Amino acid sequence: MQPPTSFRLVAASAAAVLALLAAVPSTAADAATGSSPKAPGAMAAAPYEYLGWGSPQKPTDVMAATGVKWFTLAFILSDGGCNPKWDGSRALKGGSDESAIKSIRAAGGDIVVSVGGWSGAKLGEKCSSASALAGAYQKVIDAYKLKAFDIDIENTEFNNATVRQRVVDALKIVEQKNPGIVTYVTMGTTPSGPDATGKDMIKRGAAAGLPLDAWVVMPFDFGSHSGTMGQASVSALEGLKKAVKSSYGYSDSVAYQHIGVSSMNGKTDVAGETVTLNDFRTILAYAQQHHIARFAFWSVNRDRSCSSGGAGDACSGVSQSPYAYTKIVAQYAG
Repeated sequence: MQPPTSFRLVAASAAAVLALLAAVPSTAADAATGSSPKAPGAMAAAPYEYLGWGSPQKPTDVMAATGVKWFTLAFILSDGGCNPKWDGSRALKGGSDESAIKSIRAAGGDIVVSVGGWSGAKLGEKCSSASALAGAYQKVIDAYKLKAFDIDIENTEFNNATVRQRVVDALKIVEQKNPGIVTYVTMGTTPSGPDATGKDMIKRGAAAGLPLDAWVVMPFDFGSHSGTMGQASVSALEGLKKAVKSSYGYSDSVAYQHIGVSSMNGKTDVAGETVTLNDFRTILAYAQQHHIARFAFWSVNRDRSCSSGGAGDACSGVSQSPYAYTKIVAQYAG
């Protein structure tokens, strides 16, 4: 993320002044936060893969089969204190996670690392200050020389206002120390957009001047909704766009470029709720129309049929060919 632009118009010619003014972002909010939208390219399509369980496929096999180049690898958690580890237990360096990352990069791809998730000890809660939390995030960024970083804020971390503010402030420090890094915050949603807690999170980001690349919602586990899951996802994204636009003062087009979606493939955690391949096509069409920043889903591990019974950590619960959902997401280029 580029730092806020500042101008010192000392002894400048009139022509130089005009040239500098022409470079100012198109909205006051963009200028204030330094958040002119980037063209995300292949990074925009980065499905989650969980290497800790769910019979994870070799990422390079997924790349070869689908054309996807980026993965969001999950999850970084607390080891009991303010120190990051994979699942809270596996070291950042020297293990199978680092080997997988090296293989992805050797095949021409790259990764987003996701911190948080629903389960486990959260860094946002275990780190006592924004500076300490930023330091924990920085360890992950430095370990892999990351270009992109995702905070999946859920459960107790999400529901604590103090922690929400700590995460916002820590991310702002990260942005300042890592010019150009792409950052996301991923959270749950209702069919009409973020709930009051989600809106509060976005407002805190805007008030802090956090130049986040995308606020991302997970449009599933609704319980009830109208229309298809694809239509409900679009409705949730429109609500997200409205919240981001209102909080940051963006135009519609800029607001769209600062939102993203992380869906779930097949049967979700809620009985009777299924996200179909056609629902993914609906989300893809919306993403392509509005050039949103991110199209991800949970997860590659589940992108295959189950041998028996319902859905699980390693299968979708619907009849499908291997990687059918990933192949749709891989079509998105920002």
